[in-house]
Amino acid sequence: MSDLQRILSNNKAAEELLESLKQELKEIKNEQVQRKIAVLQAENETLRRQVDSCLKKLVSLEVAHGKVQIPVPTPDAVRAGCGAATVKMEAAQPPVTNETPKEAAPAKQQQQNENKPPKEKKPKKEKPAGEAKPAGGAPAVEEPPIDVGRLDMRVGRIVEVSRHPDADSLYVEKIDCGEPTGPRTVISGLVKYVPIEEMQNRMVVALCNLKPAKMRGILSEAMVMCASTPERVEILAPPEGAVPGDLVHVEGFPRVPDTVMNPKKKIFETVAPDLKTNGELVACYKNGTFTVPGKGAVKAQTLKNVQVK
Repeated sequence: MSDLQRILSNNKAAEELLESLKQELKEIKNEQVQRKIAVLQAENETLRRQVDSCLKKLVSLEVAHGKVQIPVPTPDAVRAGCGAATVKMEAAQPPVTNETPKEAAPAKQQQQNENKPPKEKKPKKEKPAGEAKPAGGAPAVEEPPIDVGRLDMRVGRIVEVSRHPDADSLYVEKIDCGEPTGPRTVISGLVKYVPIEEMQNRMVVALCNLKPAKMRGILSEAMVMCASTPERVEILAPPEGAVPGDLVHVEGFPRVPDTVMNPKKKIFETVAPDLKTNGELVACYKNGTFTVPGKGAVKAQTLKNVQVK
């Protein structure tokens, strides 16, 4: 046999072997696929039965609790064109007991009630006229009138003062008003009118219930009350013997200050035009003078009949 014939023979044998191996591999794959399909079908059937069982339990519970069941078309009914399949459910029956109704009990109870003597009605105690509740409930608390009594003015002492870092015309003061929270920070435009040496340790009257506001980045918590003209400004002086925390009253106007005056009500703006010094340098609101009870009047140094602000 020549070399060519031997090569052709080997090639043919190799092709036959390869074809045989392909066929065996195909059969093995088909067998494995069929096994996998069988396993999946078995699992699917098991799951379907579990779902059907759970669905039946759910429907039974819903029917037992009075839940109305809505007909749902089944796949077979849809394919057959028969419309919706009605789900037939039996209403849960109440449990049957072996006890017989006791018909004699109500009659016996009624007879016992008839034999009992009637109870005497106790006379109701009449409430005194003064104890009757008002028909409209508690009367609403009226808001005090807008006058100087709404202003919370107190004696204070400037314990620290410095120039405002961002405004040449402003002082930054720490004022002790006798409060447990410590001194208040106050911004005042007094640089042009009062030397800084005269500010330190000075006794003042502070308006303490203005809404705190920032002035050039620093929060001001009160206002120093002053007698003022366009050319001159003088800080109002409390009477001798006054100490930080003393309350300033105005004669004829009860002191009922707001905790913080609401800017929308414009209380200070309404009161301010009537804040003035009189001919004796005493600070006044209309005809009432500023006083610290038991210690004296609040005064300006030299400015008479001028605005206080």
